[in-house]
Amino acid sequence: MPLALLALAIGAFGIGTTEFVIMGLLPEVAADYGVSIPTAGYLVTGYALGVMFGAPLMTVLGTKVSRKRMLMLLMGLFIAGNLLSAFAPAFSVMLIGRIVASLAHGAFFGIGSVVAADLVSPHKKAGAIAMMFTGLTVANVVGVPLGTLVGQSIGWRVTFGIVAALGVVGLAGIARLVPDMPKPEGVRLRHELAAFKNVQVLLAMAMTVLGFGGVFAAITYIAPMMTHVAGFADGSVTWLLVLFGLGMVGGNLLGGKFADRALMPMLYVSLGALAVVLALFTLTAHDKVLSAVTITLIGALGFATVPPLQKRVLDQAHGAPTLASAVNIGAFNLGNALSAWLGGIVIAAGLGYTAPNWVGAVLAAAALVLAVLSAALERRGTTPTAAVAGSAPAAQRVTVHQ
Repeated sequence: MPLALLALAIGAFGIGTTEFVIMGLLPEVAADYGVSIPTAGYLVTGYALGVMFGAPLMTVLGTKVSRKRMLMLLMGLFIAGNLLSAFAPAFSVMLIGRIVASLAHGAFFGIGSVVAADLVSPHKKAGAIAMMFTGLTVANVVGVPLGTLVGQSIGWRVTFGIVAALGVVGLAGIARLVPDMPKPEGVRLRHELAAFKNVQVLLAMAMTVLGFGGVFAAITYIAPMMTHVAGFADGSVTWLLVLFGLGMVGGNLLGGKFADRALMPMLYVSLGALAVVLALFTLTAHDKVLSAVTITLIGALGFATVPPLQKRVLDQAHGAPTLASAVNIGAFNLGNALSAWLGGIVIAAGLGYTAPNWVGAVLAAAALVLAVLSAALERRGTTPTAAVAGSAPAAQRVTVHQ
């Protein structure tokens, strides 16, 4: 794998850390600004909304420059947002800083996926995408726990300062290691938008929303589930999330490896197994050992779907993949928000803290149905992939083999 992938992974590590570390620092931030915990929660919601809307916006703006330069500009935006958060004198200013940082998220992973795939030969594309996403998964194992520890012991502002420094390292790595690929010729916004006429692209994005939503239906409520149902102490939630992160790392790498060999079968296995494991979690959540194993499996199976789904979007939108790739990143966040909302509904209905696991199982099963439908349509040749492929000149993509 090219060293340029390491630079992309470092950027992904910083982005993953800043996205999730705020969840462990909400009490400190709320106390510092004198706001309630629910009000501080807007820092999470604002970031997620920024990712969803920022992904297509920043990608469209980036069509005028080379992909390497756009990645560097996005890392600059990420650094600025985290510095603003670190030095924010008021809560409203910190919220603005979070939104600024989030604008880089979707476009970075979307454009980065295209760059990573173009850096390697065709049979290694999913593995290259997985390598970049490894930075995001490792952030949940290392960056988030350490960032939470630093924030709780030294100060949350220090955490965001360190994250900004990680962004500087990522920016330097991209500038030094990512090849200066020429701006693709003939790319127009209408070519990028044409990808959304392809039923297969829309199905892949729907699979992303439902499949990854299944994961976060359970993980969003992992703290009350583990403390009230499994009987863990409050302090145990941190290492349980580390297990989830370790599962994410392993699943991401395996998903990238096997998606390059058999993409759709990989999706069938991972989504089907995820639905089963989430359903079983309603039972295993009552046992400490079994619940710890199940949490690890959910992380592994959930992230095993990420490289194949991202590659599926790139393959089906191959005439103009950049915007579709970025929007698919936003689809992950849409799935997170949808599943958290549905999980809260079933808990509020009095069905118990394990009820979100059933929600997750249904969402993952629905994603599996869409995967089977997508493959069936493809075999029959009923999706307009040829029209999309022909919407932009073939010469617009530049592949660099290292």
